[in-house]
Amino acid sequence: MKLLLTDSGITNGSIQDALVDLLGKPIDESSALCIPTAGYGAPDADPGGPWRFISGRSRNPMIDLGWESVGVLELTALPSIDTARWVSWVQEADVLLVNGGDALYLNHWMRKSGLVELLPSLPDMVYVGLSAGSMVMTPRIGQDFVGWKPPAGGDSTLGLVDFSIFPHLDHPACPDNTTAAAERWAAEIAGPAYAIDEQTAIKVAGGTVEVVSEGHWKLFNPAS
Repeated sequence: MKLLLTDSGITNGSIQDALVDLLGKPIDESSALCIPTAGYGAPDADPGGPWRFISGRSRNPMIDLGWESVGVLELTALPSIDTARWVSWVQEADVLLVNGGDALYLNHWMRKSGLVELLPSLPDMVYVGLSAGSMVMTPRIGQDFVGWKPPAGGDSTLGLVDFSIFPHLDHPACPDNTTAAAERWAAEIAGPAYAIDEQTAIKVAGGTVEVVSEGHWKLFNPAS
């Protein structure tokens, strides 16, 4: 599977070019499934957030890019649906657009729904994460970002990449997400970790990790 792990969606031309490169065809010829689930898990969540994401009315461009088709894949519903049916929906899509919110809540439902077990069988699928939708792919998120508490505790996530992500770097709406805070967070994470701002994304394809940015970012604890 190919990944585009964004902070705030498709916010500039460089990130959009990276998306098109991963798709291998234009956006208006590609079918998308959007996953709003993480938007329900944050401590301050409200039903308006997932609606804005699904309707393309959020401040984070993802759904409103001109896709050929868009459907909704709500992970909490999947355990009650015939597996072969929803698996076929995913297999027929070109891209998964995954909402922000709470990364541990999303991790819980990606596992419980069975979606995470399907992902390795989809080499041509493009996964586009937004904030928590990106963080869920990492090994752990760090205690700073623990909101919803999983039954087993901890801050572990899916570990489909070998680095962690500190989002919304120096964003005015996130006054605690400073560079100094990112440095403290990275020391606790210990492994490779990126701090990224809203104009930055991380592209992962064929084992290669590439930072795509028109803003600023920093790599901590690079692998030796």
